[in-house]
Amino acid sequence: MEESAVYMFPTSIKEVKALGWDYIDVILFTGDAFVDHPSFGTAVIARWLQKHGYRVAVVPQPNWRDDLRDFRKLGAPRLYFGVNAGAMDSMVNHYTAAKRLRSDDAYTPEGKAGQRPDYAVTVYTKILKQIYPDIPVVIGGIEASLRRVTHYDYWQDCLKPSILVESGADWLCYGMGERTMIEFTKAIESGRNVNDIRKIPQLGFYMDGRCKLKDAVILNSYERCTKDKVAFAENFHVVETYANMLTPPVLVEPVGNGYVQINPTWPPATQAEMDSFWDLPFTKLPHPRYKGKHIPAFEMIKFSVNTHRGCFGGCNFCTIAAHQGKFIQSRSEDSIIKEIKGLNGLPGFAGNISDVGAPTANMYGMKGKNPDLCAKCRRKSCLFPAPCKNMDRSHERLLKLYDRIAGVKGIKHAYIGSGIRYDLFLDEKGYVDETSYPYLKELILEHTSGRLKVAPEHTEDSVLKLMAKPSFKLFERLRIEFDNIVRSSGRKCELVPYFISGHPGCGMREMQRLSRNPALKGLYMDQVQDFTPTPMTTSSVMYYTGLDPKNLDKLFVERDIERKREQKSFFFRRSK
Repeated sequence: MEESAVYMFPTSIKEVKALGWDYIDVILFTGDAFVDHPSFGTAVIARWLQKHGYRVAVVPQPNWRDDLRDFRKLGAPRLYFGVNAGAMDSMVNHYTAAKRLRSDDAYTPEGKAGQRPDYAVTVYTKILKQIYPDIPVVIGGIEASLRRVTHYDYWQDCLKPSILVESGADWLCYGMGERTMIEFTKAIESGRNVNDIRKIPQLGFYMDGRCKLKDAVILNSYERCTKDKVAFAENFHVVETYANMLTPPVLVEPVGNGYVQINPTWPPATQAEMDSFWDLPFTKLPHPRYKGKHIPAFEMIKFSVNTHRGCFGGCNFCTIAAHQGKFIQSRSEDSIIKEIKGLNGLPGFAGNISDVGAPTANMYGMKGKNPDLCAKCRRKSCLFPAPCKNMDRSHERLLKLYDRIAGVKGIKHAYIGSGIRYDLFLDEKGYVDETSYPYLKELILEHTSGRLKVAPEHTEDSVLKLMAKPSFKLFERLRIEFDNIVRSSGRKCELVPYFISGHPGCGMREMQRLSRNPALKGLYMDQVQDFTPTPMTTSSVMYYTGLDPKNLDKLFVERDIERKREQKSFFFRRSK
């Protein structure tokens, strides 16, 4: 390792030679175009390793169909290959909920489809292990993270083993990978004993034989899960429960003649650590190799600012907590303001921030009042079935941040494009504390561009319970408060609700009731998404097993694609 130096990551041998390098420490393969922005995981890991003095190269969207020259062009790295599918699971990226092939790809120049394979992590890894059998391959990102143990694959309609087994990768880094990857990189470079490496948090790996760890939690085997849906549901409930704990144990899942070991997570990142992850020399631009080509996903986020990680909402159809964690990890105000000031130097920036947020924008700075209670807690959600009394739901810190942003020279508008949870500031009786009304008022009048988007997801309590979402009565309360604020201000602003059709527990009767709900009259109503079972969600387990993994109760699941399509169409026939 040499001293740290800032550079744009090379993607070709010509660019490597231009830097004067005679070796590369780490080569990252990704299914996305390479964008040097903190919203893209490949850029984050590359910049983080660079900060610690490692030479990093990137191979974006390698051609897997030809003579595999893209996999050979940079040769072998000194330490290891890193592989990810991109910012999305490749199957979600490729196919609609009806399993139809999408015609575009937002993470590819000019939105061109077909630039990554199905199951990209597995395909890339197998090629690398074929060409360079002795070089370690570490897989990570969304696709690897959410397929780390036995999981239901909607597109093949079957259970698949851990992606470690299918891909042949040596190591798996799950979740947010900065701390794991720097620890792992240092360990590989120093030649640490492999048994020491196997202790690094948030690493997974496959081993032959039987696990000898005394304190590990042993899951049902992959083979048993394929024969017994109850065993799979039990597995998932255990995995999910421990994933939401501050100090989870090692998880072990037998498969074949060996087992997959998943090490526990790191403690939630401190504010100082979070600041350090963003205090990196991102150019916030696509790689020069694209020569100004339009990359839709980049255009959406190029003037956005991320404030925190994690989500304690616990929605059953969502993978955020499984990847980012339940506990909120927030940046400091100073770190956020520094990044915002830097936007003024970006080409095309006209003073409008497209989003100041995160998975749930108004969870910034929120945490348990008593951390000792959080340390013992096994709840998946801090909000469902009722808000935790230990959760501090004050929006004071967020209001202070908005005030500081408004004072930054050159900033005209700071929009909140991320989702919000209205059950953080409202209950059925009204506002939960003295910061709730000021927050909602400022959000509506200062941080929306004419539409406030929220996600009640459904109107029927029977479905909402299976989604782990609050009662629709809370949305009704929100509409009252929204209308009052808009009316008194004289502004024009719309409330736009988002819904999901085809979720487990939802049939034609439930969608009919949704379509005729009087509380939705007069609202902009074209935002509905057909449920897609994605790996490592409670809802996907429900879809596959027909069981609620929490209590093993049986439930209705609509699996027929045509009838699922009919459910979605009900949404648009509500006036009939």
